[in-house]
Amino acid sequence: MSDSTNQRKFEHLEIITGDQQADRRKYYFDDIHLTHRALPETDLADVDPAVDFLGKRLSLPLVISSMTGGDHELLCTINRNLATAAQRTGVAMAVGSQRVMFTTPSARQSFELRQYAPDTLLCANLGAIQLNCGFGVDECREAIAVLDADALYLHLNPLQEVVQPEGNTNFAGLAARIGEVAAKVDRPVILKEVGAGISPADVDRVIGRGIRYIDVAGAGGTSWSRIENQRGDSDDWGLTFQDWGIPTPTALRLLQPRRHQLQLIASGGVRNGVDMVKAVVLGATLCGMASPFLQPAMRSADDVVAVIERLRREFVTAMFLLGAATFDDLFDNDRLLSA
Repeated sequence: MSDSTNQRKFEHLEIITGDQQADRRKYYFDDIHLTHRALPETDLADVDPAVDFLGKRLSLPLVISSMTGGDHELLCTINRNLATAAQRTGVAMAVGSQRVMFTTPSARQSFELRQYAPDTLLCANLGAIQLNCGFGVDECREAIAVLDADALYLHLNPLQEVVQPEGNTNFAGLAARIGEVAAKVDRPVILKEVGAGISPADVDRVIGRGIRYIDVAGAGGTSWSRIENQRGDSDDWGLTFQDWGIPTPTALRLLQPRRHQLQLIASGGVRNGVDMVKAVVLGATLCGMASPFLQPAMRSADDVVAVIERLRREFVTAMFLLGAATFDDLFDNDRLLSA
């Protein structure tokens, strides 16, 4: 663990598992109210939550969001268990930032996951800021190739980079570089925040540059400002921003006028299957969750599967109680919202 990027991965893991307040536990989805149907006029056994995304059929509109990867047996175990569970349950998975494999080649093994998930949708991941720090199309292609990925996440994290002791903060001209990658790699590029949300102004910078997939990753869940604050020797000024950002339901609503140009993923403070249903009603095609899977993934793939199956039961039950038999009955359907 001598490489600084690799060491940082492990430090993040220790902080997330040791600091209960790293999850800000903002229940923003509680402000969204759905219309219960006493006469749903459907059979629970016929409710089907499956959805098509990027040419693959997912059994549930769920992506296991980006978490980790690196040269440590625990990090390899986590990713292997997540990928195995994704395959068994038919959901998608995105890996943590792959920057570490370029500085620590032995970390590549933690991202070689296609053998564990031959059929399901896998997403590679790099920090978009690295495109201003020497990375380019070649590194993006390599990140995709190692995973045999179906898509590439480019994550945006200006707040995290500001608070991170070794952060990179030159975001100038980044939209154009994102567009160059989107034009030259042979997989879809998904632009993602890491917990502060993506605004319509941000989307407008990239929509004309080939970006058609946005993970809003809003505020309400894990605070990377708080996590990086604990890694520094500051006076805790990073805690001032631990709740900064656009709440996920708000981000989805703000982007609804652009829905004809985009597919949205909702992550950030999504806590259960009911929150997932609310996100789909607000226009999300997939929902992303990370922290609920982390400790189960440290133990076994079976434990991850158990979390996914609980989410499925909650999601299907909520669909039934709304009288929705299919994903299309839910999607972007504001008639299911109560005043």
